[in-house]
Amino acid sequence: MDGIVGILLAAGVGQRFDPSGRRLKLLEPAPAGHHAGVPLALASARNLLTALGTVFAVVRPAGDDASQQRLHALLSDAGCKLVICEQAREGMGSSLACGVRATADAAGWVIALADMPAIEPGSIRAVARALTEGYDTAAAFFGERRGHPVGFANSLYAELAALSGDDGARSVLAMQPPHRVSVADRGVLLDLDTPDGLKASI
Repeated sequence: MDGIVGILLAAGVGQRFDPSGRRLKLLEPAPAGHHAGVPLALASARNLLTALGTVFAVVRPAGDDASQQRLHALLSDAGCKLVICEQAREGMGSSLACGVRATADAAGWVIALADMPAIEPGSIRAVARALTEGYDTAAAFFGERRGHPVGFANSLYAELAALSGDDGARSVLAMQPPHRVSVADRGVLLDLDTPDGLKASI
């Protein structure tokens, strides 16, 4: 959509989901959405790919970690281009910056989280459309609640590329509050952080 690319943030370890680190949350089956039953990250990737076509998935190095190797394979086979982020352990801001720096020539970015499998492709396209209409930032809203995805124009490249730590893009959104994209899609709020959250959303 006019140079807008999707960035799927899939580098988290899911500490709240399994503090021991033995289970990778993003490989758990999605409980809702068009792709219910497939791994969370794959369901999220498919929605982003359907909406935008070009998606870069930010992942941590796999090394000899079998779960990470499987995640890389799932996302690559689905059609995502992988961005290996060596700084992923620093947090979401660092991962987002990795994705933006790897796609510096994009007209803008729609940022989605790999543990949000029920966002309608139409909601993603609506956020991307807001960027093409000239807004610097845009986000999906369900009612009065802001959800995901969030979009950024290339005019904010320097700010996004400099992000670090675990605050995501909060500093950028504080500087440039997002244009409100109202959607009738509860999936923009369904963020799955814990095993109980997976069960409760079914």
